Amino acid sequence: MDLVKLVEKEFEVEVNHPKFSAGDTITVSYKIKEGNKERIQKFRGVVIQLRGSGNTRTFTIRKMSGNIGVERIFPISSPFIESIELNKRGSVRRKRIFYLRNLTGKKARIKEKRF
Repeated sequence: MDLVKLVEKEFEVEVNHPKFSAGDTITVSYKIKEGNKERIQKFRGVVIQLRGSGNTRTFTIRKMSGNIGVERIFPISSPFIESIELNKRGSVRRKRIFYLRNLTGKKARIKEKRF
């Protein structure tokens, strides 16, 4: 097991993304290939969970598109992520805020953390 961790550390790529946690609202600029063209799509939403560690770390973002909730999972070390922008910090007590899925309207708001 230590050999696997050693190899992961050796092939780890340096990423310069801002520190964020559950409850924060972020915008992810993601490269999308369509045929031979490439474009950047921005996905803005609330981080509902962070999981994993090191190279295999992922985060899930939830946004409301019309009246439907859309969730997307991004690997933190993906070469397709161009940038991550932190829009606002949220004040939540948990690391995984799945209860947000059942809330609608004003109840689904997250308090902003003052800093």
